[in-house]
Parts: sequence; structure tokens; C-alpha cells
Amino acid sequence: MKRETATLNFVDSYEDRPSVAVVDGNNKLRTRLAMQLSEAVAAASFATVEAMEDKVDPGTPLIVVFGPSYATSKGLKEVQGLTRRHPEVASIMVVDELTTQMLQQALRAGVRDVVAAPADGTQLLEAVERASETLSLVPTTPVRADGSAQEGRLISVFSTKGGAGKSVVASNLAVILARKTSAPVALVDADLQFGDVAVMMKLTPQHTIVDAVAAIQRLDPQLLQSLLVRHDPSGLYVLPAPVEPAFADQVSGADMVRIVKILQSFCAYVVIDTPAHFNDVVLALLEESDDILLISGMDIPNIKNVKLGLQTLRLLNIPVSKLKLVLNRSNSKVKLDIGEVERTLQMKADVLIPSDILVPQSVNKGVPAVIDAPKSGVSRSLEQLASLFVDSNQRRTRR
Repeated sequence: MKRETATLNFVDSYEDRPSVAVVDGNNKLRTRLAMQLSEAVAAASFATVEAMEDKVDPGTPLIVVFGPSYATSKGLKEVQGLTRRHPEVASIMVVDELTTQMLQQALRAGVRDVVAAPADGTQLLEAVERASETLSLVPTTPVRADGSAQEGRLISVFSTKGGAGKSVVASNLAVILARKTSAPVALVDADLQFGDVAVMMKLTPQHTIVDAVAAIQRLDPQLLQSLLVRHDPSGLYVLPAPVEPAFADQVSGADMVRIVKILQSFCAYVVIDTPAHFNDVVLALLEESDDILLISGMDIPNIKNVKLGLQTLRLLNIPVSKLKLVLNRSNSKVKLDIGEVERTLQMKADVLIPSDILVPQSVNKGVPAVIDAPKSGVSRSLEQLASLFVDSNQRRTRR
């Protein structure tokens, strides 16, 4: 942008971030939005997209805050045209009323974030910060030693019975992987009806999988990145399940595979928490997965269901090499011998996770066990599980 009129530089902790502009035909509203941003940024104001576009230097990252006058069919077409002509632009829209339909229309038009009016300065600055992170993240795939591209590793955590500890394993594994690598790591809650990952990690997401599906035709790494919520203690990125069970019907297996493939393009690892049953979404994800963790509790109903699940996976021609067995609560006093369980399942356990009261305590606190009690037996077992993937990835990279 031309420095004398339109440059918006972040100050203090926002230095070297993208410039910001406010666009709306209402001068009073435009000025108010710019004032709300003024604590952290000096926003350039424009009455129209055309006026702003005259000042845009192609290729220079820019965040544009659109006022409510653009929350119309005509306005959204203008926004869509801008984002298509300038992929380096991240758009935020302030709307009078935030509805699901409005959110979907805005996402389809290429808007990165939507804030309801009257938006206070904090909400708007948070949206600008999220957009800034989106622009600053350069989507790159991991690279092998020979220089060829390598997709991020896809790990699905699956169980055939609820209550086996699947979500606990998935969330803690993802946290460990995020802390062990400098590249992004994503956790996807694919339990579309009753996913609990956001609650278990004390997250308040602005977007869910449904929003990614609403924008599926133009979904790219930057747009998908803007829909993720960051778990600050670990740096993990989370794509939460829908907030209402009824929204699950809007997500197909093909949609989930596309979302996951895009995540793999810029994440070193993508961990999927699946529901405890087979459906088209689960089957599509299992087929695409590099690894499938089968989680089983130490009781007869769990063992029976896991055995049936293994038979189903074999019928589906899922390679045995993908499968890893995790026995949860392996030290519980149920008088089931681990060796007997392995013989029943015709499969050796890769990791044994002990029973510990700290697990439900950590869930209730919204703090993953590996952060809440890093020296516990449970955390050590989960670290051992993570090492199966970290060490393997390092070996694959060295080849």
C-alpha cells in the first residue's frame, strides 16, 4: 500500500504484521471501527473497495475490515472479487446480526472472520490478530531428505465402544506432538454429533467443521487456518465438532477428507478423534489414515467390540500395518490378563495406559493430563505413544 495514505502498521507486539484497512460507505461507522482498532493499529479508512484497491500493492499482506453495509449480496460479491484478485488480502466482516446463514455466505465469499455489531475493540482486535496469524502462516508441506514434498502424518484415534478413553488419548497425543515439533499440528474432532474436544481443552471456538464445509468449494490452507482455534498452552490447532448434533448431517465423508488433506498440506501431524461407530465419515478417514489407534478398555464388552471392529477393518481391506492397539486402564482391577486380551484380539498391545484418577480430574479442569501432571504414569505412557510417531517421522525424513 502507499505509505502516505493507506499503511496500517501494528505497533509494539504487532510490529511487522500486515497492514489494516477499514471499508464502509457510512463515514461515521467507518470512523468508529477505525477508532476501535486504534489501540493497536492505525487503520486506513476507505468508503469503497475501489478506493482501497487503488492503494493496494499486489502481493503485500493486508487485512480489510468491512462494515455492515457490505453484508449484502452485492457487498459480498465485491468482497469475493477482491479476495480472488488479491489472495494476500484477509477479510473481516462486521455484521448487524450474526446468523448461521450470514456466516456461511460470508465464508463462501472469502471472508476470514465475522464479528457481530456492536463489536467492541477487543473482539475486533482479536479478529484482526487471528487474520494476521492466517497471513503469517506460510502453508508448506514437510520435506523429505531428497527434497520431495511429504504430507503431514494422519493419525486416527478410533474405538468401537464409547467411554474407552478415545478423546483423552487423541487430545493428549496431539498436545505432545504439538510440543515436540516446530511445524503446526492439528486435532480434528470428527465426532460430529457429540464431540467433546473443545470442552475437554477449555476452548471457546468461533468456528467449527460446519464452517469449513460451508466454504468447501473455495477452502484453502489460509481459509482453513482462520477457522481453527489455538490451544495456547501447547500451540496445538483444533478444528472443533459442530455445536449442535443436527449439523452432523451437513458433513460428508468426502468433505472431511478434503478438509484433512488441506490440513496435511501445512501440518506435520493431523490427529483425528472419531466417533465410536462406523459411518461414511469414519470409513473415509480410516482409509486415508497413515495410522489407526484402536483404543480398548480392560473389560469384556470393550474387548468384544474391539474384536468385532478388527474384523470389520479387515473386511474393508485396511492394512494391518496401519493398526496400533492401545489398552487403556491396563492396571484396573478387573482380573483380565493383558496376554489373554492380546491372544483374543490376535494383536499385541503397542502401549499400555494405566488407570488414574487424575485423568477425569484433568478432563474436568479442561487441562490435558500431559500438561496437568506431566510426571504421572498416564503421561509417561502417552509420551511413549507419541514416540511411536515422532521417532518414525524422523527416520522417514532421514531416508
